[in-house]
Amino acid sequence: MENSARQDAMGEVLEAVESVTSSREFQDSMAKIIEERINNNHTASKAYRIIEECSLAANGEKELAALIKEKANEFFKVCQMEDVLGNERFNSVSLTTPTFDQYDIAAELYTKCILLDSSLALYYGNRSFAYLKKELYGLALSDANKAIELDPTYVKAYYRRASANMALSKFNLALADYDRVRKMSPTNKDAQNKYQECNKIVKRLAFEKAISSDHSTTSVADSIKLDDYVVETTYFGPRLDGEINMEFMEKLIQAFKDQQKLHIKYAYKILLLVREYLIKLPSLVDIKVPPKHKFTICGDIHGQFYDLCNIFEINGLPSEQNPYLFNGDFVDRGSFSVEAIFTLFGFKLLLPNHFYMSRGNHESDVMNKMYGFEGEVKSKYNIKMAELFTEIFNYLPLCHVINERIFVCHGGLFQEDGVTLDRIRKVNRNRQPPDEGIMCDLLWSDPQEFSGRSPSKRGVGTQFGPDITQKFLKENGLLYVIRSHEVKPEGYESHHGGKCWTIFSAPNYCDTIGNKGAFITITGDKLFPPKLVSFEAVPHPKVRAMAYASSMFSFIS
Repeated sequence: MENSARQDAMGEVLEAVESVTSSREFQDSMAKIIEERINNNHTASKAYRIIEECSLAANGEKELAALIKEKANEFFKVCQMEDVLGNERFNSVSLTTPTFDQYDIAAELYTKCILLDSSLALYYGNRSFAYLKKELYGLALSDANKAIELDPTYVKAYYRRASANMALSKFNLALADYDRVRKMSPTNKDAQNKYQECNKIVKRLAFEKAISSDHSTTSVADSIKLDDYVVETTYFGPRLDGEINMEFMEKLIQAFKDQQKLHIKYAYKILLLVREYLIKLPSLVDIKVPPKHKFTICGDIHGQFYDLCNIFEINGLPSEQNPYLFNGDFVDRGSFSVEAIFTLFGFKLLLPNHFYMSRGNHESDVMNKMYGFEGEVKSKYNIKMAELFTEIFNYLPLCHVINERIFVCHGGLFQEDGVTLDRIRKVNRNRQPPDEGIMCDLLWSDPQEFSGRSPSKRGVGTQFGPDITQKFLKENGLLYVIRSHEVKPEGYESHHGGKCWTIFSAPNYCDTIGNKGAFITITGDKLFPPKLVSFEAVPHPKVRAMAYASSMFSFIS
């Protein structure tokens, strides 16, 4: 984009941001977020070409805004939404346009609509929907609030706000908005159903909280007796009668590829053994990679077992000579999460000092209930096993440091200055992720390209700039940060002048995004620059992503 066009765009962005909120700090943050989007040449150039085309046909700014809005709607894939205002159809411009780009472009176009006419709640409501689809729940919530401020009778805005709050696990706030929706639109069955379902969730959580004190010292693991499980003569899958070895792991992977299920006795044996091992680990694990030895770091897997196997095809199976670190979000979304996590846990037991796993934000109870892992475990095994997974995930380390120089965590850096490695070591991780603090930031935060910190576009954690990264690295004697947590078109991205790297290892995320996956390799004597390897998705059996997701997920719309 030419400098003059870019300056004009940023001027318009600032005007739009001022119309969204009276908070100067938040205005500045949002303007910078949108500037990042403008710097994305592919998305911005496509959006601005559309704007130029509409400009030729429009008579006045409000008409131009309306035309751009119609173009923005086209960037949603064909879908039918049961909403309080009736059914809408959002038609894809092209089946070859990746979903990864569609919602970005739509958000850009709605932003232009707001620049041209900031008085219409509809534009904020539509952009909120685009942000929901991008899982930018903080931005979606902000736009929904602005839409309601502009038009308190705009029913769809309450829907959007409820959806964002559901995704952020703020169920009581969501329930209040669903209650408003059903009262404003009493004949709408979808509104009634969502209110009832959300109310059930609120009541269930209240009940679970009330009884939790009675079970606070009771481990699910204590109730599992392996001798109670008999291996039937009809079972021909892999057997784990002794210790895990490579032969067992190879048979396990092949059985999973053939869509066979590991016997529940052996599944529980793996889980009990890995729980016993993880309990002993610190929250920050130090890794030593000798000179000339390779070490591989992978990002999110998200239940894409067949793509996990492809990583091993490309880069070799884990071994003492080929160690790995998997950086969180092993489960959810992909419908082969059970196969993926048992493969990873198996290698952890086989190679405890050469195979490492960090906790991600999806290794949590609420996320597993919503995004499919709990449903998948219940379908393939039972609810007790799902509860045991929840317990085990609490013991996963929060981060790793490689050769005292590379800091690896799932999310990112912190909302406060002065966080040291020693402080991280002392974090009590045996819990569900909190809404703020060091543990929250390690699992949820994201980098931004401008200095300072800003509110998270996700609504959880923070966004941290290059100055924050540089200060953290300097204070802790580190070289750079590796994190995951975000889809990237090539599977990776460099931030902050090479001081922060994103790695994401789930290609064609959710079977729709069209992104590549990637992994990083280093050697003990050559930590920088990291070697990056991208790869495409491979076929998997015809079980769609999110097949086991909770009905809660249907609320995110």
